[in-house]
Amino acid sequence: MHAIRSTTIISVRRERRVALAGDGQVSIGQTIAKADAVKVRMLDDVGAEAAGVLVGFAGSAADSFALLERFEAKLKESPTNLMRAAIELAKLWRTDRVLRRLESLLIVADSATTLMISGQGDVIEPSDGVCTIGSGGPYALAAARALLRHTDLSPAALCREALLTAGEICVFSNTAVTVVELGSDEGAPAREPASPSENG
Repeated sequence: MHAIRSTTIISVRRERRVALAGDGQVSIGQTIAKADAVKVRMLDDVGAEAAGVLVGFAGSAADSFALLERFEAKLKESPTNLMRAAIELAKLWRTDRVLRRLESLLIVADSATTLMISGQGDVIEPSDGVCTIGSGGPYALAAARALLRHTDLSPAALCREALLTAGEICVFSNTAVTVVELGSDEGAPAREPASPSENG
């Protein structure tokens, strides 16, 4: 699989709250094609306690939406068991002759579990509640872990601040941040406007 560029996605879990956020930049080669793409969403009435599932993707839009459709189908088969749906998607993704050509990564989270899913068959649950994918992932991960240890910020605020840091460093990410969250009244997507001086 080629390196996934053009985005940064992060999920942070703290106590019973979990947030997922993504930047808005889409890059084609060395060119910024779009600065305000939305790469995170909430699926209602599924996941633990039917409280919803957050989904974020890194990779090409066509590949990501194809995988998202199949993930939603797996969730319908086991609507309150996120782990089972993720494993079934990873098995299908790895063995299907068409799907295994898709280049994307997914983060999915419900009120109990956060998972990263890859086309290599990986289903990984982060030990510290922080998970990132995409080209700016390492920068966002470092920022989020530091903020998690030294602040009392909510998961949504942690995601936002970590993505702003990544957007200032990674040329394939920007500071147009969309955040979704479970466990609060902030579940509706919210966006931080991109600065005109930034890459996106």
